[in-house]
Amino acid sequence: MSEATTQNKEYSVIGRSFPKVDARDKATGRARYTGDIKVPNMLYGKILRSPHAHARILKIDTSMAEALPGVKAVITAKDVPSTMYGISPARYDETIFAIEKVLYVGDKVAAVAAVDDETATKALSLIDVEYEVLPPVLDPLRAMDDDQPQLHPQYPRNISVEIHQNFGDVDKALAEAYHVRTDTFSGTRTSHVPMEPHAAISKWEDGKLTISCSTQSPHYFQYHIARVFGLKMGDVRVMKTFVGGGFGGKLEASGAEYVSAALAMKTGRPVKIVFDRWEVFTHHRGRHPQHITLTTGVTKEGKIVGCHARFIIDGGAYTSLGIASAYYAGAMIPLIYMFDDYRFDGFRVHTNLPSCGAQRGHGAPQPRFAFESQLDMIAKDLGMDPIEIRRLNARKPNTMTPNEFQVNSCAFTEALDKARNISGWDEKKGKLSSDKGIGIGCGGFISGNGYAIYRTRLPHSGAVIKVSEQGDIATLYTGAVDIGQGSDTVLAQMAAEAIGINYEDIKLVTADTETTPHDFGAYASRQTLMSGWAVKQAGEEIRKQVLELAAEMLEANVEDVDIDRRVIYVKGSPDKVLPFERVANEFFIMRGPLVGRGKYAPPKLGGKFKGAPVGTSPAYSFAAQVSQVEVDEETGQVMVTDVWDVHDCGQVINPMLLHAQVEGALFMGMGEAMYEAMVFDANGKPLNANLGEYRIPTALDVPHVVSDLVDSYEPAGPFGVKEVGEGATLPTMGSYANAIYDAIGVRIYDMPLTPEKVWRAIQERKRM
Repeated sequence: MSEATTQNKEYSVIGRSFPKVDARDKATGRARYTGDIKVPNMLYGKILRSPHAHARILKIDTSMAEALPGVKAVITAKDVPSTMYGISPARYDETIFAIEKVLYVGDKVAAVAAVDDETATKALSLIDVEYEVLPPVLDPLRAMDDDQPQLHPQYPRNISVEIHQNFGDVDKALAEAYHVRTDTFSGTRTSHVPMEPHAAISKWEDGKLTISCSTQSPHYFQYHIARVFGLKMGDVRVMKTFVGGGFGGKLEASGAEYVSAALAMKTGRPVKIVFDRWEVFTHHRGRHPQHITLTTGVTKEGKIVGCHARFIIDGGAYTSLGIASAYYAGAMIPLIYMFDDYRFDGFRVHTNLPSCGAQRGHGAPQPRFAFESQLDMIAKDLGMDPIEIRRLNARKPNTMTPNEFQVNSCAFTEALDKARNISGWDEKKGKLSSDKGIGIGCGGFISGNGYAIYRTRLPHSGAVIKVSEQGDIATLYTGAVDIGQGSDTVLAQMAAEAIGINYEDIKLVTADTETTPHDFGAYASRQTLMSGWAVKQAGEEIRKQVLELAAEMLEANVEDVDIDRRVIYVKGSPDKVLPFERVANEFFIMRGPLVGRGKYAPPKLGGKFKGAPVGTSPAYSFAAQVSQVEVDEETGQVMVTDVWDVHDCGQVINPMLLHAQVEGALFMGMGEAMYEAMVFDANGKPLNANLGEYRIPTALDVPHVVSDLVDSYEPAGPFGVKEVGEGATLPTMGSYANAIYDAIGVRIYDMPLTPEKVWRAIQERKRM
């Protein structure tokens, strides 16, 4: 059955809420995270990190640490490969340990392995490092100035990524526009704050390196670790343990993996490294601070005619995933609204602060905050309702953005209408009491990249399903990674549906480079669509083989035979049935193992201009989010009381998990919008790198949430699916800022929307 003909099919397994496959293990404490694991003869590793943001390393004396009883190894840059690494081949610029210079507080300088954690910690204090402290670059707005120190010799003026994309004639569009606004916004450096810190256990045995770790992409880790250590990929095995949250921060290998591997290779014993919370914050790889200037022109009726976006993006000390983040920042702006003329100029600069990388939404949430805020301001200038201006400009299905993103399904207008209805917008907008307000923000996101960061000729996902000899169990082997979002459960449902058996009949072997097929892992909301295609294809191959044999056994034409919930039957002949297990067992006896294989690689997408692949995707989600707030004008305190989120995410595989993803994304967006910011002193030292002083939302902060959907079916997705897990983060920041303005008439241009900023804006308003 072709994908196009399954849109109205009644499904047996997908579309139902099953609990997560790992729910019982996590709820009972049986789940073992990397930090919980102990193996025989294991050593404990610790990393010595720089206390300076920018300094030259003059001398390292490890003799006292090496002499400490219980210390088995002390290593520095001279003991490990100097091969540069990163996540994007275009900008490899980091090494296992700093060579000659450290570039941020927390940069890796040396490491020890000892018989216990206490000894390893003491050994670090005995390593004597002599530094020549250098002036740091801390202000991204000045990083490109000629008088600033040069952090990397290969990046003149500290510019790691420079982007200039121009579509149509923006100058002409703005010159002819009825109304033009220019506004500047900013977003700050925020962290993923996973409950579980980065952790790895490395073992070196008979020329093979085995790493168990908290990872979002075992196959990425395998490739990069093999490359840095000069090993064959087959001599590196990476196994994902239970992951206590990633959100992008565990997509690239960290010092936990590289350093534990180096120590294991030196000592010949397993070495475990677990970051403490300070290390998680300083390793970072989270949200880039962005300084965004938007110039947008509209017609008298409110139709957007053109936009110019200019960004200065603080990338921190190393590139990490910064190239992709920088491109996403501008590339996603034209996705949800229809206009033809667009220009994007972006500069990602290096500073002596923790490196920024991928965080939920990957570069797009802050620009969406800016655009949604400015669109509300334009609506006010024109005397328009904020939802009406969005409906007027809303992306339509089967259209293409100016930067050549092909959009297939799109129920954005329907999402706007439903958000308006369920929130009571018409009864509330401009009619609430003076301390209350309501605002809207919108967003959309990719369902997996249309490109891969490396090794692009490989399929993005592979899957194998093997049915047991008795036909009672089907085991799905997939490299996809469940980091708490429930992808294992969703893929099991898709496998069961494709084969025609029950959800309970599926077992999983996942995320192990030795035993599971290649998969790029959990990032860019890719797994339900991309890994799902591979799983569906593998299941359908099993279904086809079983039905062909069943047709022979039932003496029927194969096109008349079908399967549902383990029952194989001849259509129209209720007495002609066979149990699935009987046919599967017969298949094994007559033909050998019953195995299905699947793979997925996206079609060629996007244009030919520089950076065109970034943001291309087989499918895009769309969302509208209305938020209601109460503001205390005496203190500036903002309480978000209600949120109504409406998502266009295609066919739903597991409703319970989908709504959990929406709420998780929304609350993460809430933290970034209202509370979170990493703070540094004048020397680049972090001041709140702990869970006591870095403010994240708690159960007492979160509002009442209504998560709703619109009917949608994505032809490019298996069973019609597309993403939900990151797209629900994008509307939140703009909806809060717009609601605050509706409540008290003040506009906050930089996140987070703290009480102090709100209070100061109120005082400024009073003076006017």
